[in-house]
Amino acid sequence: MKFSRERSTEFRFTGWHMLACMIAFFGTIIAVNVTMATLASGTWTGLVVKNSYVASQKFNDQLADARKQARAGLSSEVTHSSGILTFRIRNREGASVNPNQALVWIGRPAFEQLDRTLEVSCAADGICQTAVEFQPGAWDMRIEAELPTGAYRRDARLFVSADGKVRVE
Repeated sequence: MKFSRERSTEFRFTGWHMLACMIAFFGTIIAVNVTMATLASGTWTGLVVKNSYVASQKFNDQLADARKQARAGLSSEVTHSSGILTFRIRNREGASVNPNQALVWIGRPAFEQLDRTLEVSCAADGICQTAVEFQPGAWDMRIEAELPTGAYRRDARLFVSADGKVRVE
């Protein structure tokens, strides 16, 4: 039997190689998770309401208000021009109804960071206005008004084109 002190030139997988593989593997997983968590934290939270139990307690009242609103024949027309959102609430006969108080909530359908509630000023003729600028894309809008006959609510989707024109659905 002959012993040689010559070094072998063939590759040997050592503990250092295993350590490098583990760092690369787990480093990739951690980097992807951090990236996804960062991207997710800047978008929709997934919440429709903050407290579903409280919202469920109000549902029957909201349903009764909606039925009352439908029986009264209340409707509204909404326009947006030159940075001013305008709406008018009308009764079944087409006459304007002047709200005692009104608020407009706007926000992106799945992006909570741009949600805001706007103060509305209403004239004696029932025309209500508030200043708001929209970026292109889809927006959700809710009008909530306190009328002499009760509450009024309208939910609508706004579509803003690149040239700033707003379509209300």
